[in-house]
Amino acid sequence: MDWILLVAMAALLIFMFWSSRRRAARAKVEQEAKARAMVPGVKVLLQGGLYGTIVEYDGEDLSKSARVELAPGVEVEVHSQAILRVVDESEETVTEDEFIESEESEAEYVAGVMDGEITSISDDQAAARARAAEASAVEPKDKPQA
Repeated sequence: MDWILLVAMAALLIFMFWSSRRRAARAKVEQEAKARAMVPGVKVLLQGGLYGTIVEYDGEDLSKSARVELAPGVEVEVHSQAILRVVDESEETVTEDEFIESEESEAEYVAGVMDGEITSISDDQAAARARAAEASAVEPKDKPQA
């Protein structure tokens, strides 16, 4: 019985070491791919939610700061690890078909609201507050209030 527990413990330890090494290797590959993609002129997303264009970046030495242009003539110096990812320009473009589809769904939503079939969360909250106010007005006033 003791041998079974020892074998199970050894197996768990081996799995933990193997798993952590694999995770570290995967993180290293992702970091290298990110560093290769960070070239001057590419559009990036910063951790603060700002978008900008890389002006200067050293992928080899992450302790050095990077310079990012937020607007024409406006450059900021950020920590190199404050750059989250490279922004794919095709993600931001909306095709004409997607635009038309969104307008159609918006028209359906507006029609549903006008018919009373769809209510918004704020409408539901306002109705709940009104019901609570009516219920408190109906309660007898001689009850002690907390």
